[in-house]
Amino acid sequence: MSTGNTPCGIGIPQDLLEPSGNMQPIRDFVKRAETLNYDSLWVTESILGRTLVLEPVSILSYVAALTERLRLGVAVVLLTLRNPVQLAKSFASLDLMSQGRLDVGVGMGGHVPEEKFGYTSKGRVRRFEEALQVMKTLWTEPEASFSGTFWDFEGISMKPRPVQQPHPPIWFGARVPAALKRAVKYGDAFMGAGSSSSADFVTQYSLIQQYLEEADRDPTTFKISKRVYLAVDPNHNQAEQRLREWFGARYGRPEMAAQVAIWGSRDEVLDKLGELVQARAQHLLLDPVYNLTEHLNLLAEEIVPHL
Repeated sequence: MSTGNTPCGIGIPQDLLEPSGNMQPIRDFVKRAETLNYDSLWVTESILGRTLVLEPVSILSYVAALTERLRLGVAVVLLTLRNPVQLAKSFASLDLMSQGRLDVGVGMGGHVPEEKFGYTSKGRVRRFEEALQVMKTLWTEPEASFSGTFWDFEGISMKPRPVQQPHPPIWFGARVPAALKRAVKYGDAFMGAGSSSSADFVTQYSLIQQYLEEADRDPTTFKISKRVYLAVDPNHNQAEQRLREWFGARYGRPEMAAQVAIWGSRDEVLDKLGELVQARAQHLLLDPVYNLTEHLNLLAEEIVPHL
């Protein structure tokens, strides 16, 4: 648990350091994180691409066996590329294996053609909403029934049901107003993307507050977080270069580093993260992209206690 006022999670290094499948670096990272003042461990989803990234449910199942305290989250699963019946089973199983420590992040994506997965882009918003409703129905109803455009079933059962009731918290990744409004309608929390800027987060926060008010929903029932790619490094040129290399490999856009990442000395990074807290971030997901073990310890000792 964080000793500061703002809980902080840490990103798990999903991209293995070598293609041999050696899990020791991840194991060491996770076991160390469990002893530090983080509240959660997070992964992402990247099904296709040249970067070696482990599948999120698989790696979180592994991590669940290594930890007892930290919550385990994925931000985000691209729900339009997944079968919600099978995914509901996977997440319910993971929530049971972790004894109720799972946070489920969902997003609609858009950068991966659905056709490659046997779907069509037509009706993708409706399919996203239905998929989420299907999972919730299977998690909460002993004899589940659903009638929609894409899924239709009656009186089916799925066990195990999640430990968390009524279901694991649903986190949304969203950017545009319509997606933020869906987050308020269907979700329990919002996480600003690491590929968006601090200024973007301020705008998104304002819209979420507007939509919560319009929905007559208690703001205290909706958690707001921000993923931050960062580097604590007094060598500014080195930090920027390493971040540019990472953004180039992950997003194909090295220039994104200057637009969305935070880097600099301990005090500079703390000031910039403090601006997000001042902008009403209730939680931060800290995601270093190099010198991972060093950052894991340094962030816990020098940054988290002061947020």
